[in-house]
Amino acid sequence: MGWATYFAFIFAAINTLTVTYYLAIEQAPILKEVFPSFAIYIIFVSLIGVPLLVFIGYAHFRRTEAYGSEAEVQVESNPYYYKLAPGWQKEVMFPTLNKLIDVLVKNNINEKLTNEDLKEIEELKKKMDILLKGEMIGSPRKISKKPIDEKNSDS
Repeated sequence: MGWATYFAFIFAAINTLTVTYYLAIEQAPILKEVFPSFAIYIIFVSLIGVPLLVFIGYAHFRRTEAYGSEAEVQVESNPYYYKLAPGWQKEVMFPTLNKLIDVLVKNNINEKLTNEDLKEIEELKKKMDILLKGEMIGSPRKISKKPIDEKNSDS
């Protein structure tokens, strides 16, 4: 992540500056008069180019619909918007909601909870207590054997 975010950007910027100066500016006499040395070219690009790129980035995120469109594509392509994410959602939150519905239905029809229901509720409560302590549920490092786009999903 550090390479892709920082070093790759720095190397790409240095490469672009070097290539544009030595292959384009040095070969054009008019541009060579404006930028007589590589250092002056770097200073000019830093003073003009960096603020310009910051403004373009700001406009991209805040003033145009491009960022919103990108976010929509990411939402539509993320499988976890259409099924439960592994971890606390799949192992605690939705089983708890499911059991709560069962309890409400049984209560509504005056049916008593079974010992199995009570054990399941206690197990879910223990998992919630673990999450409330800031600990993890499940196996976060476990790689799923199922393909993400499998039609027979668990949701």
